[in-house]
Amino acid sequence: MSHSESHSLKQSDHHDESHGSVKSYLIGFVLSVILTTIPFYMVMSGDFSKVTTLWSIVTLAIVQIWVHLKYFLHLNFTTANGRASTFSFLFSALIIVMVVGLSVWIIYESNAMMMY
Repeated sequence: MSHSESHSLKQSDHHDESHGSVKSYLIGFVLSVILTTIPFYMVMSGDFSKVTTLWSIVTLAIVQIWVHLKYFLHLNFTTANGRASTFSFLFSALIIVMVVGLSVWIIYESNAMMMY
């Protein structure tokens, strides 16, 4: 086997590993629709208490984040490459949350100081 053949085999294996199938995208889509419809129904119907509705929305939002990470972004901890991708994503998310959160805090504090 030549070098180019082995390189193309490795590349195709990596390509198949990193992208999902139509089935996994459909599963992710159906789960996302269900996880969006349930809280929407709870809010629109008004049959549930505010505390129950709020906790349901938060819980289902966390589950939906997991569904998006697993089925659409293909993040997992099963392989070394998957762990590296997941930690890279989590680090990026942390930096974004810090930048946005600290910016809002600075703007709020600046506004509060201008009021005196």
